[in-house]
Order: sequence, then structure tokens, then C-alpha cells
Amino acid sequence: MSHRDSDESEAAAAPPPAHSAPLDLNLVRTFLAVYRSGSFTAAGQLLGISQPTVTTQVRALERQADRELFARLPRGVTPTEYAHDLAARVMGPLDALLAATGHGPAAGTAAAVHLAGPAEFLCTRVLPSLAPLVAAGVQLRVATGLTDHLLDELRAGRHDLVVATGRPRGRALTAVPLLDEEFVLVAAPEWAERLGGRVTTEGPGVLHGVPLVSYAEDLPIARRYWRHVFGERLNRRAAVTVPDLRGVLSTVTAGAGFTVLPRYLCLDELASGALVTLHETDDPPINTAYLVQRPGAPGNPHVTLVRDHLLRLGPTW
Repeated sequence: MSHRDSDESEAAAAPPPAHSAPLDLNLVRTFLAVYRSGSFTAAGQLLGISQPTVTTQVRALERQADRELFARLPRGVTPTEYAHDLAARVMGPLDALLAATGHGPAAGTAAAVHLAGPAEFLCTRVLPSLAPLVAAGVQLRVATGLTDHLLDELRAGRHDLVVATGRPRGRALTAVPLLDEEFVLVAAPEWAERLGGRVTTEGPGVLHGVPLVSYAEDLPIARRYWRHVFGERLNRRAAVTVPDLRGVLSTVTAGAGFTVLPRYLCLDELASGALVTLHETDDPPINTAYLVQRPGAPGNPHVTLVRDHLLRLGPTW
């Protein structure tokens, strides 16, 4: 799902020799929009100008500075060292000037984007990824909750975009795959040492004496893992239930027992050794998350900007 800009491929071309002149503030503003959003198209949407205009203005600034500002990537562009230095020097003063004159990034051009989804996924992946767009002027209003309820609110017009944990039923809503989450069976190192790899060699029965920490009383994630990986039904009660997977993560990391988590949520803990995978499988349970947009939504360019940004980054999570 590529959103590569044709004009971005030309941004890496070496600028022609420049003559000494003060930098044009409009050109610097456009440069900062590209720098923050990582895309010529996104910068145009933020500023309310066309992509070719962004390309022209960046080239003009490159000629004035006699420096290349952006290098081409498969998706978007990346700043050169000179661009990083220029941004550090001009960002604060220019933002202050634009704010003082009421001409901040995208001032008055778009309403806030109403985004909703699971709290854990929004907080650990989605919102950090949107930080450059917020810095460039996008406003967000974020809500969290369960997918079915959020989709009902989307139909009612309360949200612009919803991250759904499954494909919506019916044809009224358009859903685009955002990412595939893989589930892993994990525990703190002390439990892994006690079990000594026996989950793999002897089966899940060896976990009988280990407390189970779950998202909900009916163990939805763990039951699915047991059925898919072990081919059997999970019959037990949770020792701890926490309706937030971040709470499940912290509880298990502290040594309370074992759980099943999306891999994206515990990547850092697995990498540091704070959590250990209890069972490796070539066929883990996979759940596809979808990005769903409100049907018939008004033409807020920032909704499109956020949507395209998330769809570009989602496969990397």
C-alpha cells in the first residue's frame, strides 16, 4: 500500500548553485512541514497547498541555501544533516512568529481529527507515530473503547477514524487492513526457569500451577491461543484480570504469572529479557486490525492525512 510521491523522488536531486540571500519565510514554513511530516504530499495537506507547489518551494529553498534538504525513501523523504541543523535553528522562532500572527501550521484550515480504538494500541503505537503530524498542526481528539461500541459511535458520526480489532460487519463501513498482530505466550524469567522449557516438550498442562493473568474473565486471548496452538480448550480461571493489556503486561513482568499478549506490546520486554517466551511456534495466532473511516464524512484534509500516515506505518508495527 504505497503512498510514494512522484515529486518526492526528485527532491534528492542536487540543487543548482545558489546566490547569497535571506531565506524566504514562506519557503522555510514549507520546509518545516515536510521535515515534520516526512512527506511532500502530507506537507501540502497540512498547509493547504498542492504537492507540486511544495516541491517547487523546497527546491527554491535548496537553491537559496545551496544545500540538499531531503533524500528520497521508498515512502516519503528523510532530512539531510543540513536539514536537521536548519530545523533546529528556525523551528522555535518561526513557530513563535506564526503563532503570534495567527498563522500557525494549518491554522483554520481543518477541524480536529476524532480518532478512536483500543487504548493499548493507540497509546503504544498510533499516538507516538502521529507526533510529527501534531507538531505540524494536526489536532487530535482521541477516544478509547471496545470495537463494537466504537463502530456504533462511528456510524453515529462521533468519530472520523476507528482502529478496529476485526473487520466490521456489513457493507456500510469501509475497512482497510492496518496490521497483523501476532500473539505470544510469555512470563517473567523466574517462571520460565522453573518451567525449564517443558511447555514445549510436555504441553500446556505444566502451566497448571502458574497463575494466569488475563484481559477479561472469559480469557478471550488465552483461549484463542490454546485452541490455535495446542489444539485444546483452556479450562481454568484467571488469578488476575485487568481490562487493559498494559496492566496485564506490567503485572506479568513483575512476576505474577503468565499470559498471552500481542507481540507489538511486549517487544521491549522480550528484547531486554524482562519477559520470556514460554512456547515458540511457527504458526502463532494472528489478528488483523483494520482502520475504518466514517462514511460520508466531510472533507477534512487532516482526516485523510492521518489515515494515510497510519496505513503507511501500520505494516512496520
